[in-house]
Amino acid sequence: MVLQPRCDSSNNSADLQVGSTCLCLGKDVRKKRIIPPRTKKFNGLLNVSPQTKILSRMPNIKIFSGSSHKDLAQRIVDRLGIDLGKVVAKKFSNLETSVEIGESVRGEDVYIVQSGCGEINDNLMEMLIMINACKIASAARVTAVIPCFPYARQDKKDKVASRAPISAKLVANMLSVAGADHIITMDLHASQIQGFFDIPVDNLYAEPAVLKWIKENISDWKNSIIVSPDAGGAKRVTSIADRLNVEFALIHKERKKVNEVASMVLVGDVKDKIAILVDDMADTCGTICHAADKLLAAGAMKVYAILTHGIFSGPAVSRINNACFDAVVVTNTIPQDEHMKESGKIQLIDISNILAEAIRRTHNGESVSFLFNSVPL
Repeated sequence: MVLQPRCDSSNNSADLQVGSTCLCLGKDVRKKRIIPPRTKKFNGLLNVSPQTKILSRMPNIKIFSGSSHKDLAQRIVDRLGIDLGKVVAKKFSNLETSVEIGESVRGEDVYIVQSGCGEINDNLMEMLIMINACKIASAARVTAVIPCFPYARQDKKDKVASRAPISAKLVANMLSVAGADHIITMDLHASQIQGFFDIPVDNLYAEPAVLKWIKENISDWKNSIIVSPDAGGAKRVTSIADRLNVEFALIHKERKKVNEVASMVLVGDVKDKIAILVDDMADTCGTICHAADKLLAAGAMKVYAILTHGIFSGPAVSRINNACFDAVVVTNTIPQDEHMKESGKIQLIDISNILAEAIRRTHNGESVSFLFNSVPL
């Protein structure tokens, strides 16, 4: 039996405690049991608010939103049952970005939601400043939640531009130097971008949500064919085609310069089938609109396009309106409210539940690989 010294406030000498018996100067004194006050209950449950119950399961967590996509950040915290952290982002008269974190983050697990869209350079700088502000304010861990990773298309040098920068690597370095401990993103343009980081990166996939949308919204989906608008997306479409147990095709394209397609060759038979174009992103939509025309000319009954990141810059929306799509489906990694007002063909898949579950699992130290194949309920 271990003897432990106990300091007695009424005596300068040290007592020795054995079990529940106190030996003090030869006296045998029974130690009083301290009974904590009973917690009031209501119908057998703790009489606390639902939000308090969530916080009791997820203590020490703060989620902040940047300026790029506040609606998505709000959906994430609503799903988790917590409030967005207070942060004020503003610009000085010379357009420098200023960020002030409005609450304590000392010892907290911090998540900063900022997508690579809109004014990309300003939003990227704002995110870096927010990460650094939380880090030097003694946050235990800072995770950057970047649904659409900026500069992801600048991931390698090519034969034409041998002196081109690898800007995706530069962004990775900037995030690490700012103080990010972990990155959560979705459908990277090239999975190898994960290797640009020396910190953990969770690259989530929209594929489970895409499969769910197809089965719920295309009645004759078993007569569909999954089409990649370029050879680089072949792995993506074969995965979806295998899970739906349908065929796949691809379109080989050649570019003369950025955002301009020179020629297209269809590989596969789409006659009398519902063609579903799947890609990770669409910018000016030149590629997918030309691909839709190619598919229709090859005998496809209907043409859908499903994209993870709908950038839709320049003439994109007008091209969609004039194209032969039955629907162009995008996730909300990028705000789509304005685009949906301009085109009735654009439909939305909400992926906030996937990001929220990834945050919950990361905070609780659980695996996120479940999300690679399933949509959270």
